[in-house]
Order: sequence, then structure tokens, then C-alpha cells
Amino acid sequence: MTTDPATVIYNLLQKDPSIIAAAVIQGRDNILYSTDNWDISPDIAKVSSSWSSLNAPFIMISGVKYSVLQCTSERMVATSIRGEGHIIGAKDEEHKILIYLEPDGEPMGATMDTARAVSELSTKQAYVGANSQFSGSSVTPAPVAGKSIDPQLKGEIQSFLEWIKDGEGLSGYINYYLQQNNAHIISELSKIYNELRQIFGV
Repeated sequence: MTTDPATVIYNLLQKDPSIIAAAVIQGRDNILYSTDNWDISPDIAKVSSSWSSLNAPFIMISGVKYSVLQCTSERMVATSIRGEGHIIGAKDEEHKILIYLEPDGEPMGATMDTARAVSELSTKQAYVGANSQFSGSSVTPAPVAGKSIDPQLKGEIQSFLEWIKDGEGLSGYINYYLQQNNAHIISELSKIYNELRQIFGV
């Protein structure tokens, strides 16, 4: 079951208010929907080409240059070194979603939310496709006796696991912010690290 682009974007913006604008693209540059405050039509073809190359050092949207921090076949993260916000993209075989995130927004969370939003547009399956992505893994999580797990929650955790395993994913972000000596991000990461250790008892 698919959801129409306007609804997907509405839900995405409701989930993360730091997302200022968004657009849904089909194919290379066919814009199916965009928020009223963002016209990326002059830039989308170039951005799509840069994304497809997987090695573009930057992208330009509305005259603003964004340095590419992460670029894979499924996601792209770029940030303005002048503090003018972030561009985040997620895509599958059919659609792309590009968002503009305010400067104080959290790129990590927004990347995950945008990836989930793309999965809602898929005509192939409503679920994120985590089963096919992880079918080659030799480790399968043990079921919890007597409890059924919400498939959406499980999909989120599997997407999170993929992001951790991606060399340009979580580790790329951590390395970037360590190099930048970003005190706020490093402090927040330290808290998350300690929370994870408490959860797993290590």
C-alpha cells in the first residue's frame, strides 16, 4: 500500500519540525510534489547527477553551496559550511526525497526519518525492505517469547543497523564532528554512548 507524496511529506514535516522544506522526485528530475516554500526545479537535474556520481564534493541549491558529507546509492547528506542549513536526500529505485533542514536541526535523525518516508512511497512493498537487505546476514535476532514486535519498530532498528554498518553512515558522522571539534555534538554522542552501554549492560 502506497501513500501519496503530499501526505508523506506532511507526515515527515510533522515528525521533525526542523525540516523546513521538502520535495518528492520521481526518476531523475520529475518533481511530483514540493512544499510551497521550496522551488528546486532549476537545480534538481544537477543535484541528481551529482548524487548519482557518488563522488561530488558539493551540490548547489538556490545559489547556496552545500558540502557533501555522505553520498551513497540510497542517501545523501550535505551541509552549508556557512551555517545555512543542511540538504538531506534518500531514495530507492523509484523515488527520491530531498529535504532542507534548518541549521540547528539534527541531520542523523532527519536522515533516518527521510529514508523511512521514501519507503512509504514504494509501489513494491510498504515495508522498508529490511528482510531483503539483511537476508545475507549470518546473524538473525532471536524472537522475544510471548511478545510480538511492531514491524515498523523492527524496521527502524534494522535501518539503524544498516546505517551503523555503512562506512559513510554513523562512523562518517562521528569522524566528521570529531574533526570539527564540535563540543555540543561530541557531548550528545557521549551521552548516547553511555545510554547504549546501560541498555546492553556492558
